[in-house]
Amino acid sequence: MESFSINSARSFIGKHVNLHLKDGSVIINVKLKGIQKGSTLGKGNQVEYIPYGNQKPSLISLRNVAYAELLNFVLVNKID
Repeated sequence: MESFSINSARSFIGKHVNLHLKDGSVIINVKLKGIQKGSTLGKGNQVEYIPYGNQKPSLISLRNVAYAELLNFVLVNKID
């Protein structure tokens, strides 16, 4: 499996995903808003996301994300 890179992050912008982190934790049901490029002060690229039901965006370092899993809302709606 490839590592999560800036190119793979761009393919998920505007979509709802689960972010699987390298430490084994998962940030569930977030919408990727964009990517902020790192400055020259040593900060790397960061992924900007909005948690479900919230309007305030949050940031996480691209290095900490292992992969993103695309959510399928068709399956969620049929369960009800």
